[in-house]
Amino acid sequence: MLLDAKHCYHALRTRDARFDGRFFVGVSSTRIYCRPVCTVKTPKPQNCVFYASAAAAESAGFRPCLRCRPELAPGNASIDASARLAQAAAGLIEDGLLNESRIDYLAAQLGVSDRHLRRVFQSEFGVSPIAFAQTQRLLLAKRLLTDTALPVTEIAMASGFGSVRRFNALLRTRYRLTPSNLRRHAADARFSDALTFQLAYRPPLDWEALLSFLDRRAIEAVERIEDGQYLRTVRVQQAEKEHTGWIIARPVRRKSTIELQMSASLAAVVPAVLARAKRAFDLSCNPADIALTLGPLAAQNPGLRLPGAFDGFELAVRAVLGQQITIKAAKTLAGRFVAAFGQPTQGPVSLLCRLFPTAERVAALEPADLGQIGVIAARADAILSLARAVSAGGLVLDPGTDVEATLDRLRALPGVGEWTAQYIAMRALAWPNAFPHTDHGVLKAMGEKNARTALARASVWQPWRAYAVMHLWQSLGKGNP
Repeated sequence: MLLDAKHCYHALRTRDARFDGRFFVGVSSTRIYCRPVCTVKTPKPQNCVFYASAAAAESAGFRPCLRCRPELAPGNASIDASARLAQAAAGLIEDGLLNESRIDYLAAQLGVSDRHLRRVFQSEFGVSPIAFAQTQRLLLAKRLLTDTALPVTEIAMASGFGSVRRFNALLRTRYRLTPSNLRRHAADARFSDALTFQLAYRPPLDWEALLSFLDRRAIEAVERIEDGQYLRTVRVQQAEKEHTGWIIARPVRRKSTIELQMSASLAAVVPAVLARAKRAFDLSCNPADIALTLGPLAAQNPGLRLPGAFDGFELAVRAVLGQQITIKAAKTLAGRFVAAFGQPTQGPVSLLCRLFPTAERVAALEPADLGQIGVIAARADAILSLARAVSAGGLVLDPGTDVEATLDRLRALPGVGEWTAQYIAMRALAWPNAFPHTDHGVLKAMGEKNARTALARASVWQPWRAYAVMHLWQSLGKGNP
C-alpha cells in the first residue's frame, strides 16, 4: 500500500474517520503509534512516519497508543486481486491459523506458493506474515487484558502464545508493559462471565436495514433479532476441537462501533469469532469507495452493507433451501432442517437452543431424511452433494478462497445454478463483485426482463456489483425481493 505523507498528515490533523485502519502513524518523539482518529494533540509533521499496518509500525519499534487503541481499528475490504489475497491471508492469521500451522500451510489454503504470498503480503502490509501474526497475537492479548477479566494464562493461550513466559517477555519487550499495567489502564472494562468487545466500522452503517435483511432470513433456534440486537448460537472448529457458545451484537450510541458480547465458552477462539462477526456485518466496508462507483444508486442509502455469513456451509444450505420459493417459506424450511438435524445447545435466550448441523453431519444423511421435513428430491440431492464436497475438503466456503474456482465447483454440483452460486459468493465468500443477474428482484428493480442485458448493464457497477444488488433489493420497498 502506497502512502502519501502529505495526504496522510491532512487526514491525521482532521481526524478523518474514512482513513481509520487504512494507515497508522508512528510518532518519533514518543515512539508510540496511533490511529488517524486519535484524540491526542496532533504531532508535528516532521515527527510523523506513516505505516500501512499496525504490524509495520511495531516492526519499526513503535508501541501502540493506550488512548486510541490500534487493535480496535476497522479492517479493509479490497477488490484488487493481490490486495484481496493479502487481506484473505490477514483474515486467516487473525483467525489464528498461524498459531498452529506454518506459512506454507497458509499459502496452500489460499492456493498460492508461500513465496508469492510473502511477496504480496509484504507489499500490502509492509511486513512478513509471521511478523503480522505476532503483532495480531499481542494486540489481541492487549484487548483481552483491557476488556475482560480472563486469567492471564487463558489470555496467553487464546492469543496463540505457547507459554505465559513467552507472552510476558514479548509484552514487556514490545510494549514496555506487563499484564498488571494494562489491567490498571482498564478503568471502564466490563468484568462478567461474558466477554465484550468493540468492533469499529467506517460510517455510515444502516444497522436497521442490516437487521431487517437478516431477520427475514433468520433460522429459528439458531439466530434471532430482538430489540435492535442480533443474537445467535456459534460453533467454531479449531485444532480438531469444537467450541460452542453464543453472541449478541448491538450498535453503540454516538460511536462508530458495534458491541459484541460472546459467551465465556468461546474464550479460546476469540480471534475466529471476532473475524466472523466483522464479516457477517461487513464492518471492513468503506462506504465512500462504493458510493463513488455506484453513484445515484447508493445515494439514498450510503450506509447499506453486504451481509456476510457466520458459517459458509450454513449459508449455502440456506441458499439451496430458498431456491424458487419465497423467503418466508425458505425460513420455515430452514427451521425444520435445524430442528431435525441440529445439535442442542444453550443460547443467550431460551428460543436460541440449537447449532446449525455440520457438513459432516449432513453428509451422512440420506435423501429420504430430508424428504421427511419437506425438502424436494432435487434440493435434497443438492444439499447432500454440497455437504459431501465441504466435508471432504474439496469445497471451501470461506472468504479468501479462489472465487472463480469456487464458483466453478459450486456450478458443478447437482441443483446449484448461477443464482445459487452467485448468492453464495456474495455472502459466504464476501465477494463484492458477485452479481446474481437471474434474480427476479434484481431484474424487477432494473426494469429488465432479459438477464443477459441486466448483466451487461451492471458492468458500470464493477467492482462493487454485490452492493448494487443490495441497493436494488432495497429499492423494491422492504430491502428484499
